[in-house]
Amino acid sequence: MGNGPLVLIVMGSESDLPIMQEAADILKQFEVPSEMRISSAHRSPARTLALASEAANRGIKVIIAGAGMAAHLAGVVASKTVLPVIGVPMPGGALNGVDALYATVQMPAGIPVATMAIGKAGAKNAGLFAVQVLALSRPDLSEALVQYRVDMDKDLAQKDADLQRR
Repeated sequence: MGNGPLVLIVMGSESDLPIMQEAADILKQFEVPSEMRISSAHRSPARTLALASEAANRGIKVIIAGAGMAAHLAGVVASKTVLPVIGVPMPGGALNGVDALYATVQMPAGIPVATMAIGKAGAKNAGLFAVQVLALSRPDLSEALVQYRVDMDKDLAQKDADLQRR
């Protein structure tokens, strides 16, 4: 496998970066190469469509797309690729991210988008979901995911033990 990015993280605005960084951090933890881009489905549609349609030829295997309000970046990206697209609705705006959630989750039949939770938890889970998709053909990633869950359980048990000692 080459050294190029396997996951493309695209966001509609620079203001989405602190949240989408959660996905990038998970991918880095699992040593999955990724790249982050800013491209808007509405403000830069040609750029967005090019990113989506050229992704597979560049070796990208999964795309994570995060956008707020009803921007629907994930859906636009999914319309131009057969790669798995994971949508992350951004919080904020008048509806606190609910509009972004609806825009991301309500895809017409035939163009699927896997939709995560609104905000940082969704971005983190998008990174983990991308690792799970890649793990289908990478036993090393599958083993790392199992270890991640073991470590998560140990961490929680330690926190509980600390709480009980207080």
